[in-house]
Amino acid sequence: MALLPRLFLLRPLMLTVASRLSWLPPLVARITVGWVFVLSGWGKLHALPDIVEYFRTLGIPAPEIQAPFASGTELVCGALLLIGLATRFAAVPLMVVMTVAIMTARLEELTSAGALFGFIEFAYIALLLYLAVAGPGPLSLDALILRSSRRDGSPSL
Repeated sequence: MALLPRLFLLRPLMLTVASRLSWLPPLVARITVGWVFVLSGWGKLHALPDIVEYFRTLGIPAPEIQAPFASGTELVCGALLLIGLATRFAAVPLMVVMTVAIMTARLEELTSAGALFGFIEFAYIALLLYLAVAGPGPLSLDALILRSSRRDGSPSL
């Protein structure tokens, strides 16, 4: 038997395994991106004078306001992603922060779509978009709250 028909015979098994592991991608995405943003936000908040000055060199308006705001957003929204609470909401401000990072700190390197796709910030945007659309997955506080509210007879979220 040729290789291709053998692969088609394995398809049901592969689909069964994939469906049983459907909880894994959102969990890995949340932990990966959440951890990165928690560490980044924490580090920036503890080096705020340097971050304010860096924002000033990038030409970001009101760096004294924007630097702590962006840093705090990274820390708080990253922590929300880690625990899977308000995941869809928390992903949106982080996408904005990454878009601003690309449009300021990485703008000179943005020479083509290929360059954009190579930016780590764009990879974070892609993961955050996935989480904003697909949600946090079953191993999250969002899912726990939803299951609890359904058991209590409360209206679903």
